[in-house]
Amino acid sequence: MRHNWLRNCIGKIMETAKCKDIQIEPPLLPTNGYQLPPGTITGDQSRLDISARSVWNVLERAFFDVRVFHAPAPTNMNKPIQQMYLAHENEKKRSYNARVIHVEKGTFTPLVFSTTGGAGIEAQRLIKKLAQQMEYSTGQKKADAVGFIRKRLRFELLKTTGYSPTRI
Repeated sequence: MRHNWLRNCIGKIMETAKCKDIQIEPPLLPTNGYQLPPGTITGDQSRLDISARSVWNVLERAFFDVRVFHAPAPTNMNKPIQQMYLAHENEKKRSYNARVIHVEKGTFTPLVFSTTGGAGIEAQRLIKKLAQQMEYSTGQKKADAVGFIRKRLRFELLKTTGYSPTRI
């Protein structure tokens, strides 16, 4: 639930970048008759956080799932930060990648963020791609667009921590 603000923010940024057919929590097609690897989520009520067209390639449908983790949590304390991001990305890929590729005929990108404001490798790739598209659609410099996107996402991440400026 706490990642919903972040999910919605990414959807709005995709609109600004002129991505097409953006959907929040789109239903996935049934997996009837498909042989998918063990660990793949196959439930009929399964949903990913965002789908959009023309993100990575023109008219190609891309699916995204957002995860926010707390780096100082006891389960993460003994891992380097990059290993935490990679572990969460790989877990999401094991759960959804095969289903999206074979059933949905699209691409899957896990978007992993930490409550401290960082982003995983895949999320950083998306930020750069959306900034590039914003450069073409709005005329904004790519570097400025990257900065804008990162700031928007960090403010949304701040909401997930329960931080309130009025508490200071």
